[in-house]
Amino acid sequence: MNPTSKSSSKIQIIGDALPNIPWQERPAGDGSVVWRYAHNPVIKRNPFPASNSLFNSAVVPFKGKFAGVFRSDDTTRRQALHTGFSDDGIQWKITPERIHFVGGDPEIAAWDYGYDPRVVWIEDRFYVTWCNGYHGPTIGLAWTKDFVTYTQMENSFLVYNRNGVLFPRKINGKYYMLSRPSDNGHTPFGDIFVSSSPDLTYWGCHRHVMARTYGWQGTKIGAGPIPIETSEGWLMFYHGVLGSCNGFVYSWGAALLDLEKPWKVIHRAKSYLMSPQELYECVGDVPNVAFPCAALTDAPTGRIAVYYGCADTVTGLAFCRVEEVLAWLKENSI
Repeated sequence: MNPTSKSSSKIQIIGDALPNIPWQERPAGDGSVVWRYAHNPVIKRNPFPASNSLFNSAVVPFKGKFAGVFRSDDTTRRQALHTGFSDDGIQWKITPERIHFVGGDPEIAAWDYGYDPRVVWIEDRFYVTWCNGYHGPTIGLAWTKDFVTYTQMENSFLVYNRNGVLFPRKINGKYYMLSRPSDNGHTPFGDIFVSSSPDLTYWGCHRHVMARTYGWQGTKIGAGPIPIETSEGWLMFYHGVLGSCNGFVYSWGAALLDLEKPWKVIHRAKSYLMSPQELYECVGDVPNVAFPCAALTDAPTGRIAVYYGCADTVTGLAFCRVEEVLAWLKENSI
């Protein structure tokens, strides 16, 4: 990884330059803080024959190009994780064979299901978190250096838990992970918590971060992409769920967390940044879902590209700039 660099703007992303970030300028006359890629969905539902849907996936820079871990529900509707590679972050080649983890204790390594991965570079390797089936949903954890071999670690938490999202560096000597304790079904509740660990195996010091509130985030909330370190705090995109007369509606917004105490919320969105409005977000296996899972950043320019799941069927791409998101957040904070 390159040494960290800061942008020249007043509000800075702390991180690397990514000049080849997938990007499309905001359309003329569009006043949105976040705008969609004009050719969404960027990944369709069946990039290989056994795939029923491909969504809620994680993307990172890799060797000057891009790699990721992708959720694909197959035509038996089993949930599994697959590797993908791309030259430009837009055209993707997804490996048809699911990821087979190595090195895990046989007690936890037997495959039940896996979905909604996140990927983050910490120190000298990429870590993958996902919702892992172990007598119910919990947070699986593995690492890779090449997106070929994945070494499984201990599950991070007891069941039932989802949306495990690691911070991209240690904070005061400890690793931190966001999560959303849940139940064994389609959870009709849920707040975001953060936990810390000295070694990525033993987790504790659990702290409450945010509760569900009302409207678009009135039923449950959950952390989205890896938090983005900025000069003003950790920028966290998160999904919120509305319980409507026609079922759940998944939208996403943003919050700013304290850099040293990430359970302290500095600002939190009152309104959503994006809700399911386009056909590919509203029509699919699970209608009315816009679910962010990954974000790429170009620190010097403040550009952010967000990958999000659409209707639990396909993958969309959206764009924003850090200074505009934080300005909007301050004006629209609860």
